[in-house]
Parts: sequence; C-alpha cells; structure tokens
Amino acid sequence: MMNEILTAGLAEWNRVANEEQLAQLEDFFVRVRETNKVMNLTAITEPEEFARKHFLDCASLLTVQDFDGLSVVDVGCGAGFPGMPLKLLCSTCSVTLLDSLGKRIRFLQDCIDGMGLTGIEAVHARAEEFAKAHRESYDCAVSRAVARLNVLAELSLPMVKVGGLFLAMKSKDSDDEIHEAERGIQTLGGTLERIQDITIPGTEITHRLVLIRKCKPTPARYPRRFQKIKDQPL
Repeated sequence: MMNEILTAGLAEWNRVANEEQLAQLEDFFVRVRETNKVMNLTAITEPEEFARKHFLDCASLLTVQDFDGLSVVDVGCGAGFPGMPLKLLCSTCSVTLLDSLGKRIRFLQDCIDGMGLTGIEAVHARAEEFAKAHRESYDCAVSRAVARLNVLAELSLPMVKVGGLFLAMKSKDSDDEIHEAERGIQTLGGTLERIQDITIPGTEITHRLVLIRKCKPTPARYPRRFQKIKDQPL
C-alpha cells in the first residue's frame, strides 16, 4: 500500500520513483518504526499516513527545486526529514543531516550504514557552531524544523553559497512569521524569492514552502550564539 500511495502521489507532481527507490523508502520506514518503539522519533507510524505526511510532504521540495548534483544540508533534521527522503528520491545530491541530539544522529548513521547509502552523512552538532565551520559550503539548506523562520534563517543562510537557496517548510498560516523574518533575511544576505503552497496528495493538508535566495555573503558576525538568536531574533 505504501508503494502505491507514493507512486500515485509523486505522479501528481510529474515525478517517478523506481523500484529501488520505493524499496529504500519502505526500508527507512521500517527502521523508523522499529526504533520508534524505544526512541521518540515520530507520532506517525501507520504506513499509509507515514507515506503521505512524511515521504510525500518531504518530496514536495522536488516541485520547486531540482536537487540533482547539489550539496544539501538539512538543518535540525530530527528523524531525518526532509533530508533522508530527499536523498532517496534524488540519489545524485549529497546530503548532510544535521541535528544537535546525538541519539537521533546515531540512529540516522545506522540507517545510512545499514542501507549502504553513499553521498549522505549524519552530523551531531549545533547548527550555529557547524555553520561557523562550514560557511557558504552548500548549494541548498532545507529545514522542516519547528523553530520560527527568523531563527531558522540565521542558523541556515550562513551555510548557503551565494546564489544558493534556503528552503523552509512551514505551515500555510505562516504569513506573520514570514513578514517578521524579512528584515533579518536581508541582513543575512538573502531575499524572499517565492512562497509556494502545496497540497499533499491524498490529503486535505496544505503546507508551505518558503524559498529564500542567497544574494550576497552573510556578514561574519552571523550566526550568533543560539541563546542570543532565540532571545534577540533578527
């Protein structure tokens, strides 16, 4: 059933997943579900719901950006979303899964090793510290993290190359959040390029993709310490 849902959903976006990709997605689902018994990774464990609310939700990124051959950092990846599905559906991109919780990263590295994946790594680090060591190193940053956009932008945009993109996955009622982040985005060298609302196939759920283009280098003082980012957002 999961494969049928994914195949039909991707077809609505003129995307095709081959048998190997579908098998890998199902393999990852099984690993998440099994590990979820001893570690809190997700509240979604039924195959059909997982296919729609995790896999197709993450695959919506492919409707606004071609990731072939690009380097991508998934900021605050949690249980591997959206970075892991993105890699499984676009094998030619290279992905760094970044999270500050060590047990999640150990789980993801076990998945990477157990599934024999290449061109993807799981890194245990705080985003603001990792960003300082990897300034303007990635073609794209993506995030489905729950932090507000002004916080996510300061954690993510410093890692993006000039000309690259930061793609934030937000709720459809995020207008105020986007507006409050615009000045900070400009300060960080970015510009709000596009907002795209996407309905997940097979559901009535509409999510929002916020595309931020990196137009100039991020000033060296950013990102700041996380507590300062949180207490005094741009």
